[in-house]
Amino acid sequence: MGGYENGYENGFENGFEKLTAGESLCRYLVKSASLAGATFPMKILQLTPEQIHTMTLRQKDEWWLKNVYQGDMPQLTLRSALTGMILGSVLSLTNLYVGIKTGWTLGIGITSVILAFTFFKLMSKFKIGGELSILENNAMQSIATSAGYMTAPLVSSISAYMLITNKMIPMWDTMLWITLLALLGVLFAFPLKKRFINDEQLPFPEGRAAGVVMANLHSGDGKDGIFKAKILGIGALLSASMETLRNHTIMNWLGAKWLAIPEHWDDFLYSAGSSIQLKIMGTPLKDLTIRWDTSIVMLATGGLMGVKTGASMLIGGFLNYFILVPYLLDQGIIMSPKFKDITMWALWPGVAMMTTSSLFSFFSKPKMLLSAFSGLIPRKGRKKKDEDILRDIELPMWVFAVGIPILGSLTVIVGHSLFGIEYWLGAIAIPMVFIFTLIAVNSTGLTSITPTGALGKLTQLSFSVLAPGNMQTNIMTAGITGEVAGNASNLLMDIKPGYMLGGKPRHQAIGHVLGIFAGALASVPVFYMILQNDLTKITSEAMPMPGAQIWKAVAEVLTQGLSSLHPTAQFAALVGGLLGIAIEFMNIKTKGKFPISAMGLGLACVLRFSDCWAMALGGFLFWGLHKKFETVKRGEIGPVKTMRKIFVNNQETVCAGIIAGGSIIGIILTIIENVFL
Repeated sequence: MGGYENGYENGFENGFEKLTAGESLCRYLVKSASLAGATFPMKILQLTPEQIHTMTLRQKDEWWLKNVYQGDMPQLTLRSALTGMILGSVLSLTNLYVGIKTGWTLGIGITSVILAFTFFKLMSKFKIGGELSILENNAMQSIATSAGYMTAPLVSSISAYMLITNKMIPMWDTMLWITLLALLGVLFAFPLKKRFINDEQLPFPEGRAAGVVMANLHSGDGKDGIFKAKILGIGALLSASMETLRNHTIMNWLGAKWLAIPEHWDDFLYSAGSSIQLKIMGTPLKDLTIRWDTSIVMLATGGLMGVKTGASMLIGGFLNYFILVPYLLDQGIIMSPKFKDITMWALWPGVAMMTTSSLFSFFSKPKMLLSAFSGLIPRKGRKKKDEDILRDIELPMWVFAVGIPILGSLTVIVGHSLFGIEYWLGAIAIPMVFIFTLIAVNSTGLTSITPTGALGKLTQLSFSVLAPGNMQTNIMTAGITGEVAGNASNLLMDIKPGYMLGGKPRHQAIGHVLGIFAGALASVPVFYMILQNDLTKITSEAMPMPGAQIWKAVAEVLTQGLSSLHPTAQFAALVGGLLGIAIEFMNIKTKGKFPISAMGLGLACVLRFSDCWAMALGGFLFWGLHKKFETVKRGEIGPVKTMRKIFVNNQETVCAGIIAGGSIIGIILTIIENVFL
């Protein structure tokens, strides 16, 4: 988050010469796998830091075409497409659950990769078809992850709109709307691929990890793949068990109340009869979200982030919840310790910090913006074949040039028909998408987290001036910019492993579109099943929907004008913006070695402290495990090798299993609570 100028944030150095404390999990995976004796059927070649700095974009493309590209190896086949759509449909429930609880969406790429590999490996042993090729698996994960991200609007703009209007949007209208936004996101990703993947070599941690995992899976006799499947299953079972045990309603229903565990570890401090009352400036820690969840889903999420981002989030969370918020509550500036009231103040410095850091990073290298569009306008005296040596396999720029005006116009028309957005207001939202996509891609490129909700607030701010007093327009135009930017970022995440493994980006773009339809058909009906046509369930204890609450609250404030913001919030936004620039400047100057991430600090302002703490703990936990077990020592005993194999070589698998298991069982439990109990 931040420091993307040369792809160095978090210590990403795009080579294997040196390990740093903030190093990519993916680099850890590859290095530790080689230490353990793992072999790869296709070596994952990467440019060195010096090459990234000195080579031109054309030279980098020539290098990739010569050293990485796999030609016509099977990629987007019928079986990879069907497998991706089926797995994506099921795993989209992971994001639906996490979004309902935290307002976030997470990736499902690694989970789908391992499941697909294991399934076809077993089918091949039974002589029922052959195994997936590595690029078929890659195309499959592109489809599955696309389906997984389709849930984002459901837990943010769509729910916020229904809260404000107190009207249930018909299910098919919702399906049409989020499908249009996702497709538009695919088109906006096209002109950015050259910059962020080919030239900048941004890590895109989740996509990069998926590429490393696939290379490992498709090596040797497949035993490693089966081992990964076991780890995935054990992690999922552990997380699912924790989610079940901490759900007291379900445990009572099962008649096993005595087995239930508290929802937070700190509940033991507040047990019946306890006189302990921990406060900061008169506000209980519990009200400040300073808690420790028994759920391990966010812990695993932190394991996918890395220690630098986790530490930055912890610092931001500490400043926000231990110092600023208690003081502002004591002074009466923040009206109550409710999370939505806290966030209404804290999101302004957070959004400002994320925005300025991303824009500074992008505009510090302005030539790349021009080069992204250079393929649209042939230069005089230069043959077409000289403009792009990857033109036959890359995402064709003419699709972007033609598709955005057409699909953008359709989005404006549908927005007017379904939500009453004035045509001219919808038309303004479309070009704003490009700016927000730059911000979203920067964040996703580093952390796999796309701050869709935070970016939407910028649109809400803009449209509070253009359409004052119109909360519905305020929310749905923000939905256009935020959700489209999110889907564009996710497409680039999907393309990253294909770039690493030598696949065709065009095939992955098609796969992303297939996943959009699969995810919409799966997640939207389940969402409506949970609601049961009862809007009071939104923001209930079972469905807190923090994302939707924030969107609604911002719209309510902005309809009264910017003057309704407290002067301290305005000053905090100014400070946050300046800090974002300063931190980004230092990251660029130090090539990512500056220990603070502006995006990490900014995100801490829009999350609960319990989430910041859990993710930071996860980052430090796995960093510590790497430090302890990454080096092979003579005479070490079996348990040490096992720990290395699980927590170093298969860290991504452990985290993915925990996230998938906890999330899927969580959504099932939510359905049981809302439909059957």
